[in-house]
Amino acid sequence: PGEGAQAGELNILTRMMNASLPYSYEYLGNSMRLVVTPLTDRCYRTLMGALHLSLGGAPEGPAGTGKTETVKDLSKAVAKQCVVFNC
Repeated sequence: PGEGAQAGELNILTRMMNASLPYSYEYLGNSMRLVVTPLTDRCYRTLMGALHLSLGGAPEGPAGTGKTETVKDLSKAVAKQCVVFNC
């Protein structure tokens, strides 16, 4: 069994490079996915590594470059709820 699994229960792990996260089974709707570019791939790798270490991430850059959409797409890939707020 995977991490935290009970007897007779299977956990699915999402893996990227050396990082792994348990799949959370959070239904996030049926919507379009982002086109993966080298920049979004790098962001995914960095955020997955941070989440693997129980940390978080805050992408930064110019407005309109897809930071929020990239984070939301990664959360959809690992089925975790993503709440976006501006402060």
